[in-house]
Amino acid sequence: MNFFWFPIEHLPVIILVMLVAFSVHEFAHAWTAWKFGDDTAYLEGRVSLNPMVHLDWIGMLFLILAGFGWAKPVPVRRSRFKNPRLMSIVVSAAGPISNLILAFLILFCMDLLHVLHVVNSISDNMITFIGYWVTINLSLLLFNLIPIPPLDGYRIVEEFLPIRTRIKIQQMAQWTTFIFLLIIFIPPLRDITIGPLMGLRGPIIDGMGWLLDKIFSSAGGSMFHRI
Repeated sequence: MNFFWFPIEHLPVIILVMLVAFSVHEFAHAWTAWKFGDDTAYLEGRVSLNPMVHLDWIGMLFLILAGFGWAKPVPVRRSRFKNPRLMSIVVSAAGPISNLILAFLILFCMDLLHVLHVVNSISDNMITFIGYWVTINLSLLLFNLIPIPPLDGYRIVEEFLPIRTRIKIQQMAQWTTFIFLLIIFIPPLRDITIGPLMGLRGPIIDGMGWLLDKIFSSAGGSMFHRI
């Protein structure tokens, strides 16, 4: 019986990709907050790409076992921003955007190396690595945009909510983890909630492929459409 959401032989690749994706995501939050005037995360050593300062071992275990996990949240004090509402939105969006950039960047780099004749073909192992890299980063992008606390999507939406509504949501936030666990471990619930959301990875990948085709049109388009 396989307790993992992926083939066990891919475990080293999965862990490597997760560490990079989580670290860059949290670094993006911390660095952006620091640059806009809040040094809380900076003083705690979170403006770093070192995975160990961001890693939550329980969150990592859940991601390996269930495809759902988390890293240590970056502390942000919005009162330190000159424009608290706008900067809070920017800081919250920085994490998911960083994962989108990571997903696109690996495809762009491989196409560039192909155009420069550094890479003429892609092995099955490389395709597996790239597949997990893109899938995990896009999963983090989409999952974190869910407008439920404490996810980034909620941090963005709450800036537009009335104070009374925020208070009511915060009072119910203690049930968030319990609700997520039910959704993740009960397949029918997962299929009608997280499933459709993760289905958006396909259109995003298609969009990145279209853009890469445009960028590398002189070389016949993106190599990934020819694999």
